[in-house]
Amino acid sequence: MASRPRKLRWYFSLRSPYSWFAYRDLMSKHPEVLDRIEWLPFWEPDEETTRLLADEGVTLPIVAMSRAKNFYILQDTRRLATERGLSDITWPIDRDPCWEVAHLAWFAAEDAGRGKDFVAAAHRARWQEGRNISEPEVMAEIATELGLDADVLANAHKDPELRRRGAETLAESAHDGLFGVPFFIHGRDKFWGVDRVEQFVKSVGATAAPAASAEKAPDPATHADQFPVGGDQGHAGGCG
Repeated sequence: MASRPRKLRWYFSLRSPYSWFAYRDLMSKHPEVLDRIEWLPFWEPDEETTRLLADEGVTLPIVAMSRAKNFYILQDTRRLATERGLSDITWPIDRDPCWEVAHLAWFAAEDAGRGKDFVAAAHRARWQEGRNISEPEVMAEIATELGLDADVLANAHKDPELRRRGAETLAESAHDGLFGVPFFIHGRDKFWGVDRVEQFVKSVGATAAPAASAEKAPDPATHADQFPVGGDQGHAGGCG
C-alpha cells in the first residue's frame, strides 16, 4: 500500500508584516520551496465568516492584543525591515478592516492561476505603497495590474461560494493547530514565525538558491516615523 504524501504547506496572511517578511525571505533565497508547498491564507474573520465557522463548531484561537505587545511589534518590525534593507516600508492605518476583501480575492486570483502574483501585489500595496487592501477598489486595481477581472476580485467577499471556501480554509487552519502566522507544516512538524523559515526549508531538504525574479531591496535605513502608534493595532492570535 502506497504511503500518503506528507503534508507540505504554509499559512500566510496579507495582514501580517511577519508573513510578508517570510514571503520575501523565501522568494529571495528559496523560491523552489514556494513552488513546492501548498499556500493557504489566514485572517481574522468578520461576523459572517465567524458564523459559518460556528456552524461547524470551529473557534479560532484569536485573542485581543495587549498595548505592550503592540508597541513591541512596531519596534520589532522596524528591526526586521532594516535587516532586509526595506527603507520604504509603511505601517498601514486600518480602521475597521474587513480582511475577507483581500483574502477572498486571493481565492479568485488563485482560481485564475495568479494566486502567487496576487500575494506579491497585495503585499506591495499594503507594506510599500500604503494602500488599504480592505477596500474593494484596491482589489480592482490589483486585478487590473494582473490582467484579471476587476469586478470578480473587488466583489470576492460578496461571493457565497468563496465565503464557504474561505471558512473551510480557516477551519482547516484550526485542525492544523495554527495559532499565528506565518505557519509552516511539513508532515507532523510545524514551524511558526519568520525566524523558523530556514528550519522549515531544511526540513524539506531544499537548498538555498537566489531568486532571479525576486525584488531588489532598497538600501537599509531606519524610519521610525513611518510606524505611527495609532496604526494597525496588531495581529490577534499572535504572529511570528
